[in-house]
Amino acid sequence: LIFIMHLQEFVTVLVRDPRIQKEDSWHSYIDYEIFIHTNSICFTRKTSCVRRRYREFVWLRQRLQSNAVLIQLPELPSKTPFFNMNNPNHVDHRRQGLQEFLEKILQDALLLSDSRLHLFLQTQLSPEDMEACVSGQTKYSVADAIHSFASLNRRFPIEDEEGKKEKNDADSDSESSSSGLGPSDDSISCGCKASPASEES
Repeated sequence: LIFIMHLQEFVTVLVRDPRIQKEDSWHSYIDYEIFIHTNSICFTRKTSCVRRRYREFVWLRQRLQSNAVLIQLPELPSKTPFFNMNNPNHVDHRRQGLQEFLEKILQDALLLSDSRLHLFLQTQLSPEDMEACVSGQTKYSVADAIHSFASLNRRFPIEDEEGKKEKNDADSDSESSSSGLGPSDDSISCGCKASPASEES
């Protein structure tokens, strides 16, 4: 019985570290770090860390809903015209809402079987690239995309290779363009920590 208890699956998801990103001289947006730690067999990587913006969450919810029409998906925090990215309360309220959204989705086995969810959580692919990958229009598979992103972004402790990989981190950005799967810009390297709970207030 004790042995069986150790096999219980868990998925920890944290949405944290909101950052303002400039799109151009007129437009800015906030993206959030999504940290995943799990032992679930549903996940290709057991630890991962990506950055996503609100608009991408909206895309994810629409796609999941269209594939699981009988499931009532949880709501995202509402997009209010009064949202102020310089107001810490507004930003944290949205961050909490996004985290609750993901927590609820990750409890549903049917939604967990959707490849888009895994690409959203474990790669930095754009919605267009995620759609192309899931539709088989790319030369890489979903698992390839997740493995490729992880190898570019190995800043979290996995497989006891932390020390060996650290010196490669400086080179990883230059290699990213050759695979077509790499991060789109330098802000993607989010440097996950081993103890995710320590940053949450």
